[in-house]
Amino acid sequence: MTEQDKIQLGKTLWGIANDLRGAMNADDFRDYMLAFLFLRYLSDNYEEAAQKELGPDWPAQDEDDRR
Repeated sequence: MTEQDKIQLGKTLWGIANDLRGAMNADDFRDYMLAFLFLRYLSDNYEEAAQKELGPDWPAQDEDDRR
């Protein structure tokens, strides 16, 4: 991805964020987004951290159960 593509992608993402927040104050929207990003981080890292802490006590799951 070229530098120009990155700049264009950034502008597009900011435009989408502005459309999503609508009439909401940008500071209020930031608070919501930070909370969502934090929850996403937790959900992405929870299983790995739990497996590390529980070690052999971590229950095994079938491949179908992970979806």
